[in-house]
Amino acid sequence: MSSSGQPVEGAKQKFYGTGRRKESVARVFLTFGTGQITINGRTPEAYFCNVNWRNRAVEPLKFTETAGSVDLMVTVNGGGVGGQSGAMRMGISRALAIFNPELRAGLRKNGFLTRDSRMKERKKYGQKGARKRFQFSKR
Repeated sequence: MSSSGQPVEGAKQKFYGTGRRKESVARVFLTFGTGQITINGRTPEAYFCNVNWRNRAVEPLKFTETAGSVDLMVTVNGGGVGGQSGAMRMGISRALAIFNPELRAGLRKNGFLTRDSRMKERKKYGQKGARKRFQFSKR
C-alpha cells in the first residue's frame, strides 16, 4: 500500500529531514528535481559499495514513488557505512513526510519513521567491556 508522492501545491521549495542510527547522523535536503542523489558529494553507487546498504538508503523514495521527481543532497557523518544508510533512510522519510503530509501515514505504517533506538552499551568499570569481565583466576 503506497500513495503517490505528488507535492502539495504552493509549498516551499526545500525540505529538511534528520536521520539517526547508532552513531551516524544524516542531514537530508530534498528539493524538486529529476531524481539526482548526492551523498557527501558522491553518488549512491560510489558511496555505498554494498547493494543492500544502497537499497536500504533509498527505500522510502521507491515506496512513495518519488524517486524521479525529487533531488536529494545528503551529508552523513559518524558511525559506519551500514549505520549511515539507516540514518539516511530515516532522514529521507522525515523530509518526504514534510514534503507531502499525505505520505506520512504510509511511511509510519511501514516503519520508515520509527527510530531504531539500539545503541552501543557503555563499558563498565571493573570489567573489560560492557558485559565481558576480566579473567577470573581461582589460584
